[in-house]
Amino acid sequence: MASEHRREYVETLVIGGGQAGLALGYQLSRRGLPYKIVDANPRVGDVWRNRWDSFRLFTPNRFSRLPGMRFPGYHWGFASKNEWADYLESYARKFDLRVETGVRVERLTREGDRFVASSGDRRFEADNVVVAMSSWQRPRVPDFASELDSKIVQLNVAEYKNPDQLQGDVLVVGAGNSGAEIAIEVARTHNVFLSGPSTGALPFRPESVVARVLMPIVGRILFHRVLTIRTPIGKKVRPKMISSGEPLIRVKPRDLRAAGVERVPRVTGVQGGSPQLDDGRTVDVANIVWCTGFRPGFSWIDLPVLGPQEPLHKRGVVESEPGLYFLGLKFLYSVSSEQIHGVGRDADYIAGKIATRRGGRRADRPIDDPSEGRDAIAPAQESGSRISAGRRSSG
Repeated sequence: MASEHRREYVETLVIGGGQAGLALGYQLSRRGLPYKIVDANPRVGDVWRNRWDSFRLFTPNRFSRLPGMRFPGYHWGFASKNEWADYLESYARKFDLRVETGVRVERLTREGDRFVASSGDRRFEADNVVVAMSSWQRPRVPDFASELDSKIVQLNVAEYKNPDQLQGDVLVVGAGNSGAEIAIEVARTHNVFLSGPSTGALPFRPESVVARVLMPIVGRILFHRVLTIRTPIGKKVRPKMISSGEPLIRVKPRDLRAAGVERVPRVTGVQGGSPQLDDGRTVDVANIVWCTGFRPGFSWIDLPVLGPQEPLHKRGVVESEPGLYFLGLKFLYSVSSEQIHGVGRDADYIAGKIATRRGGRRADRPIDDPSEGRDAIAPAQESGSRISAGRRSSG
């Protein structure tokens, strides 16, 4: 019952404390707008820390930054997962962003003119809600996986950490970037099969001199300014891009061959407890790592805003539910929208929409007893007072 919940009011509730949520917190703070960011993980950056051990970013450090703070490191280096996670934690700390971790939103709905987000015994009521989460929340595993022999160790891409988890031959299903990187890593100590069609590959390596010339053009011009929802070519390619895999970036097909990875057709089912390939053959393996993509994972949103492939939005604004926004989605505005260097522009746009929509200025307060507002949620103005025009004061 509602009376059994701790009821808290926040003008803008941001769900997700990754780079999208933090970038939005920065932009809201610059405008002096009250907000609260909640994240399910114990620490800011844990969504990155939880990736496999050897994971590294694909973009050089010079492009891996959020608004107002450079990444500390060699500008042509590539951050590890933990280095990037620590950067996000430092970012939240530097700008005093109002982040509360360990809060998993289980349901989002609307009651009257306010949104209601439930998390355990807590009930957040908000004028605005921003779902600041990527399109990749729930690993996708085919239904027939449950029919495989119980002796086969199955891990999805979120569960895989390192080759020590695996004993015997390995089938990696999914030949995108995650599958290729995991396959080549595991192939150092195991016999590996890689299943799935080729997704293509960039004609250069991100660490190469050529990449230093081309990546600014590709990232900042092509992905950021050319391929957008406003350009004819962007409108044309967007439907395919939001539903298809990305080309290989770091690992190339010849690298897989050199590592001894055997390419096989896609897995279509199970025969005799073993994975069956598209050509009818079965593969006798002791382990399967599913790198078959992700589902958005927005089933907790109890509002009529979810389409077959993505939420129903226009540049992150849900016109059918005033006050509801999305941030961090694939091709939200441009190809760069889900990338680190592109999320800041989208965050600035959404923060501007929230500022425009806002009525009279108000502080966060608990609904039942306004006099005890500081005990439930501290006034949000304090969270934004240290950022002005992108600069943090010594106060």
